[in-house]
Amino acid sequence: MRQSFFPVLTVVGLLLVIWYAAAVWLNADWTYDKATRSGEVVTTTSLIQDTWAQKKPKLPAPHQVAAEIWSTTVGKNITSKRSLIYHSWVTLSATLLGFGLGTVLGTLLAVGIVFNRTMDMSVMPWVIASQTIPILAIAPMIIVVLNAVGISGLLPKAMISMYLSFFPVVVGMVKGLRSPDQMQLDQMRTWHASAAQTFWRLRLPASMPYFFTSLKIAMAASLVGAIVGELPTGAVAGLGARLLAGSYYGQTIQIWSALIMAAALAALLVGIIGLIQRATLKRMGMAQ
Repeated sequence: MRQSFFPVLTVVGLLLVIWYAAAVWLNADWTYDKATRSGEVVTTTSLIQDTWAQKKPKLPAPHQVAAEIWSTTVGKNITSKRSLIYHSWVTLSATLLGFGLGTVLGTLLAVGIVFNRTMDMSVMPWVIASQTIPILAIAPMIIVVLNAVGISGLLPKAMISMYLSFFPVVVGMVKGLRSPDQMQLDQMRTWHASAAQTFWRLRLPASMPYFFTSLKIAMAASLVGAIVGELPTGAVAGLGARLLAGSYYGQTIQIWSALIMAAALAALLVGIIGLIQRATLKRMGMAQ
């Protein structure tokens, strides 16, 4: 256990050192400018102390971000509009809905592509081409179109999440459903197995490792989609709204706290999928 955590802690420690050093470097201009106007002498100690304690720094120090997260989670009621937990729940709702829709759509497309040559030749290129369109360009279009037909609120953000999350599911499931080798398929034919029996007894179980791997990627992409979907709507709730408000008022500490919260949320969701994956594959007798 210690050996598995040591590399992670080493990387985290190294990142914190780089982060603190970058905060001194990027925030030093304001410190020197302030000292020039006041006629003070800037020492190394005073430089470090000031660059790590500015109210609106270019790059906040890690302890400033940690204090902001603490005050907006533990220090606030979860129903408060200033609570990061409240904003995380708003983003999480759109993320889970978009992830669910993307998983269903991606799985259905993958099954069609594997079992239908026409879909393989026609749909798969369009699936790949769909991911070449920048999400920042298509998100406002989706929101405007849905608002025009009277659909607003959670669903437009979920549709953007679905747009990002269905692709890894399609690719992963196509690879997984095609993973059985020819000998296994020939064995199913000698047993006179139907196409449905081959799917349920061979192709689907063989695709499970690929499926769960694609779900992890899809979950992270879905969270990104939900945050992006909050930006063009001028949303007042959600992690995207916190990022937008922070950028409007130059509150870099607020921006970074929302970013860290989003990263923690993504890690939690992907970790849950990992637990489900281990339990499912163990029950199916597949080695991890």
